Amino acid sequence: MRQVFRQFQYPTAPSARPGGQQAAFAAEVAAKEEAEHLRLTVAAYEDYQRGILPSGQGARDLITAFKTADKVLDRHDAGPVTVIDDRRVERVLKAKAKTLHVGVGNYCWFSDPSKALCLKLAGTPDADKPLMGMCDSARCPQATHHPQHRQIWADHAANTHAVFLGNPRLSKPERARAQTAFDRATRIVAEIDATTRPEEEPVHDA
Repeated sequence: MRQVFRQFQYPTAPSARPGGQQAAFAAEVAAKEEAEHLRLTVAAYEDYQRGILPSGQGARDLITAFKTADKVLDRHDAGPVTVIDDRRVERVLKAKAKTLHVGVGNYCWFSDPSKALCLKLAGTPDADKPLMGMCDSARCPQATHHPQHRQIWADHAANTHAVFLGNPRLSKPERARAQTAFDRATRIVAEIDATTRPEEEPVHDA
């Protein structure tokens, strides 16, 4: 018995085919990432307003951007509702938030590719995105550290000390590299602590 097969048709509209679904998913991910970056930028700005400042090589530029935001917001009358004020802050900081890239233990404010240490190390100075896997936030002029990054660096220092510096069989070159990593992590922790306690004077070793 001869069977007649009808011509196959997609069960959904062309816009929902695999290619369209992938594009829609990518757009949704990008929108959520943009919203999260804006939230993190606003949170950093609110910390700044409370006197909790960022640390790191990029801290000065970020504080300057926040001071500029202060001036812009001061030119507007306060809104009658807090929600309106929050939206105004988000609008002012939206451009800065677009430069934010989130690292494991830092924020990267990628506004000038020529200043990005990771691109210099990779030999790609004209790239339009940072190479977060090569980030050395202790030296990059566009990187900042915030209170939420403290535990990451504290754990890194503790693990480096226990696993490497506590190993008597470690070679001299390996010990030197471990010591450098430990010193960097402890310095970052100290800098974060100094900026989260603005009422206290930094303690300097005698």
